Formats: sequence, structure tokens, C-alpha cells
Amino acid sequence: MQTLKTFNQIDTDRIIEMAWEDRTPFEAIDFQFNLKEQETIELMRRELKPQSFKRWRKRVQGRSTKHLLLRSETMSRFKCNLQRQITGNKISKR
Repeated sequence: MQTLKTFNQIDTDRIIEMAWEDRTPFEAIDFQFNLKEQETIELMRRELKPQSFKRWRKRVQGRSTKHLLLRSETMSRFKCNLQRQITGNKISKR
């Protein structure tokens, strides 16, 4: 039986934000929060509305930028330097 990791609201919001970002790989979430890809998926399933979760899964499934081993060698940052600063979690949650 697998135990679910719990995070405070700020960390949960940050994990969701990182998971939605195209250029943030799952390895960055693992490095910062010790949360493997499957655990991130479970957290997203638990925290997002069902339709938001389906939209997210469709978006990230097979996306090369979400996995370090599949990324282009020229992409070395977790976050695009052109990306605007997100000040609040605007993602639809339960």
C-alpha cells in the first residue's frame, strides 16, 4: 500500500504550477519536493477538478519538455526566462 505525501497549501500550489509549466520537467519537481512523476500525477488527480486533470494529462503526455532525457540539449533551464511571474494559483481546483 502506497502512502500519500502531504504538503501545505503553498507547496501544493507550487507543485501544481510547476506541473502545468511546459518547460518544467518532472525531475525538477522530484528534486525540489521529492515527488516522483507518478506521485505528481496522483497529486494532480487529487487536487484538480476532473476535467482540469484530463486537460493537464492530455497536455503533458508524451511532451518531451516534461522529461529531462527527452529534452533538447539546448534547453537547460527549468523555467523559460521569458515566462511571466505567476503571483497566484489560477488553476481550477476543487
